[in-house]
Amino acid sequence: MPTASGHTAAIRASRVIGTPVKDQMGDTIGKVEDVVLDKTDNEIMFGVVGFGGFLGLGEKFRPVPWSVLDYSEDAQAYVVPFTREQLEAAPSDTITELTREDGAYYRDRAFDYYRVEPYWH
Repeated sequence: MPTASGHTAAIRASRVIGTPVKDQMGDTIGKVEDVVLDKTDNEIMFGVVGFGGFLGLGEKFRPVPWSVLDYSEDAQAYVVPFTREQLEAAPSDTITELTREDGAYYRDRAFDYYRVEPYWH
């Protein structure tokens, strides 16, 4: 069954990881580093978007609600409705910290920051 934007409803995580993330102007602002799953709700908690740093040092990872990562065939990337500056100001940490204690802390902060309706309510 296709999604609202016409994409297939199923995708392998291996196809998502490494995909560029762009803003609405078409500028690359990072890439999907990982996908965090909510096993109890059978949902995707968030995509982990990484950018910054050099050769893996100093890179910041941001949890971005899955629902705002909209894949664009034309851009060959996920396009988000945020600027680079908005992403830079978003909650961030290491991937290990993002998933500590089931990831709920950063999930909640990310959904609040981006003003996205929580899927778990």
